[in-house]
Amino acid sequence: MSGTLFEKIWNAHLVSEIGPGTGLILVDRTLLHERTGGVALKSLLAAGRKVYAPRQAFAVMDHIVDTLPGRGDKTMMPTGTEFIRATREGARAAGIRLFDLNDPNQGIVHVMSPELGIVLPGTTLVCPDSHTCTQGALGALAWGIGSTEAEHALATSTLRVKRPRTMRVTIDGTLAPGVTAKDLALYLLGKFGVAGGKGHIVEYAGSAVRALDVEGRMTLCNMATEFAAFSAIIAPDDAVFAYLEGRPFAPTGAMWARAVESWSALRSDDDARFDTELAADARDVAPMITWGTSPQQVVALDGEVPAFAAGHSAREAYDRALSYMALEPGQRLAGLPIDAAFIGSCTNSRLSDLRRAAAILRGRTVKPGVRAICVPGSTEVRRQAESEGIDKVFLSAGFEWRESGCSMCFFAGGESFGPRQRVVSSTNRNFESRQGPQTRSHLASPETVAASAIAGAIADPRKLGR
Repeated sequence: MSGTLFEKIWNAHLVSEIGPGTGLILVDRTLLHERTGGVALKSLLAAGRKVYAPRQAFAVMDHIVDTLPGRGDKTMMPTGTEFIRATREGARAAGIRLFDLNDPNQGIVHVMSPELGIVLPGTTLVCPDSHTCTQGALGALAWGIGSTEAEHALATSTLRVKRPRTMRVTIDGTLAPGVTAKDLALYLLGKFGVAGGKGHIVEYAGSAVRALDVEGRMTLCNMATEFAAFSAIIAPDDAVFAYLEGRPFAPTGAMWARAVESWSALRSDDDARFDTELAADARDVAPMITWGTSPQQVVALDGEVPAFAAGHSAREAYDRALSYMALEPGQRLAGLPIDAAFIGSCTNSRLSDLRRAAAILRGRTVKPGVRAICVPGSTEVRRQAESEGIDKVFLSAGFEWRESGCSMCFFAGGESFGPRQRVVSSTNRNFESRQGPQTRSHLASPETVAASAIAGAIADPRKLGR
């Protein structure tokens, strides 16, 4: 019987049907971070339960840890130290692998897990974090859960899951030079809206998706949560297998060959049916930037703030976004002065992101008065970047070069940009006060962040050459 990629993984992990449209699903991997993981572990242990499969559970420090040099348990987030120590104590008591602050494999959970081969094609993976969908880029069924669900997954290696509807988003054509996976993700949000994938597991397909490198696919899948999707997934191919080979938690020897043979069958059949089909042409995508307080409020870099049009946003939300961002309809985004630039987050902090940004920054300097920060997605990304001299490029340009962590992707870490400061950011959310009280965030690719930092205003990286 034909099926979609999602259906094949779902059926392979279905323990039992427990109600109409609901299944009890075997969970292969449970990931935790210190913001929610300590709570789940503490509650689990307090209830007298153990982690059922401790070798398949992992914890990492990423969300509220400082990223400044010389960091320790003390953080800028009030009560943050308690979260860190509770997670550490809980992980040790449960016997699960902890990637602590000083661990060479520490990093943002959605960066270090693929980096280590913890996530593998065909596996099910959960984490109490909404951007767990990132890891679907490797052909896994990975989705975000709450702390209570994390307790259940830890105790039983299963979860009760309402079966999502299936959606295929096919993107054919070729992205133009200077157009990235981040631009594609923002373009799709602008085209279909932030509710476009609601209730669906989204499979990205088409020639433009296959042409993305694995890290670009992670960026695309990462923003599926802004699409209101249950999760996202991309069929694994030779690029994924090459990416995973030799990773610490990936199979080795004869098991590697058997794994690749099995993973090669993980794709939707030609006659598989999806509940919803969407399509886009990669040739229509330009470098993008958000103008409002929702990722769907986005235009091409050389565009203008649009006039209100009935569609994804209500009039009240449109007016509120304009007021918050201090913009007017018809105003050009390019050339708008900025106060800060941020490269980081689980969306765009991988080595390829830093390499491309460094190519823009090399031999140039950040505009005086602009605060520019780069936070590598993992300690390993940081180490590799430093081995290539990328850190020196950022530092010479005037960027701060930080330790790994989520940092100012969000304000919850305790650090923030200033009130009403305008920031160009490689992150995934531009909600009100996301990067600090009253901060005005514009989402864009790392290249656009770098070019804007140099110009001191929103700028098109293609005009800088290289």
